[in-house]
Amino acid sequence: MMESEYDLIVIGTGPGGEGAAMQAVKHGKTVAAIERDPLIGGSCTHRGTIPSKALRYAIFQLMEMNNNPLLREQGVLIDFTLAQLQRRAKSVIEQQVRLRTTFYDRNDVPVYRGTARFVDEHVVEVVKPDGGREVLRGEQIVIASGARPYRPADIDFSHPRIFDSDTILRCDIDVKSITIFGAGVIGCEYASMFRNLEIKVNLVNNRDRLLDFLDEEIVDALSYHLRERGILIRHREAFDRVEARDDCVVVYLKSGKQLKTDVFLWAAGRTGNSDGMNLEATGIACDSRGNIPVDEHFRTSQPHIYAVGDVIGPPALASAAYSQGRYAASHILGAQMPRPVLDVPTGIYTSPEISSLGKTERELTEANIPYEVGHSQFRSLARAQIMGRTVGMLKILFHRETLEILGIHCFGASASEIVHIGQAIMAQPAPNNTLMYFINTTFNYPTMAEAYRVAALNGYNRLF
Repeated sequence: MMESEYDLIVIGTGPGGEGAAMQAVKHGKTVAAIERDPLIGGSCTHRGTIPSKALRYAIFQLMEMNNNPLLREQGVLIDFTLAQLQRRAKSVIEQQVRLRTTFYDRNDVPVYRGTARFVDEHVVEVVKPDGGREVLRGEQIVIASGARPYRPADIDFSHPRIFDSDTILRCDIDVKSITIFGAGVIGCEYASMFRNLEIKVNLVNNRDRLLDFLDEEIVDALSYHLRERGILIRHREAFDRVEARDDCVVVYLKSGKQLKTDVFLWAAGRTGNSDGMNLEATGIACDSRGNIPVDEHFRTSQPHIYAVGDVIGPPALASAAYSQGRYAASHILGAQMPRPVLDVPTGIYTSPEISSLGKTERELTEANIPYEVGHSQFRSLARAQIMGRTVGMLKILFHRETLEILGIHCFGASASEIVHIGQAIMAQPAPNNTLMYFINTTFNYPTMAEAYRVAALNGYNRLF
């Protein structure tokens, strides 16, 4: 069988694969991409970030309309089913696919449709859906195959009332109640979305608290808000088994509790998409969750084979994957591109959303770093009052002596946008990365960004 030869083969067209492919082809390399899904974009576009955030925004718009005093005075109440709201997500996905497809077309990057399977360290076989095969030889290879939800063998995910994060968006049942096992980022986001649709939610957590990698004050605020909205959170619970019936699902916990709801969402863990590629032919070994180990340049144990994105494990963010892909391609090119920073913003799209960057109070205390805290409560901001979105706060952690910004933690409306102002200042060389920037800068009024000035002054006044 004839081999097609390329400077670079990229496995996967999600953010990591796209970043690597576009960086390489823009610098004169011949590039081929392999995608096993019918459409370009990977899990981010089709099953994860884009559809879930589009659904979240559609739900938010529905809430905004139903909470609008002018409409309520007229007795207007708008109601949509989950399936109707999902149509909005579908339209966004279609736009994203069209956009991303043009990137490959415009740059003459052929996309081979099928499953990638290594023949040896440089040769990849593409097994097409119809059974046909094509063989590609690459001088360099980037694996950007992503990840999928971890599925325990004793749970029947084929049952129409049992879902994971890849399938929940295709739910066509009239859901009135749901049990979510797993209170990580995905579990908390879906708990928040379903509750905003007035669906009863059991959120089961096998740890002591929600999202324990976040600042404790932010987590406490989230927990309080979720409970205030009516979500029943159960901490320190271990999963025993699930019984799926025709009309409901019963979740049995090892504590003896039984939770009966319309549907069940398993949201505990993810697995790297490294199986089925015959990595054994390359000598690359994965960990127990299918993640591929890499060095600081995203090289695997084979120096000409790189891996980026969710298939290498945390932080498992689309934004990080794209940067990793660009860096890997730059390293292949021999370019001196700065390595993607390990400290990337966390964006959690609960309602309200959360975003954080840098150190938490717990980390600074354990490291014996003298720090101070500045707060801005959104309820005191004119812009938040105008929008009617007063739940939340911005929290700045800074060094007591140098005033260097050490951490930014935000909970509330537009948190994932607001954090980037702090990110830009934290990235500056000293002495431009201090609290004084926010104190001496004029912010538009009224804006949510003004929270930085309020928080900076609040923290600065604590020093004296």
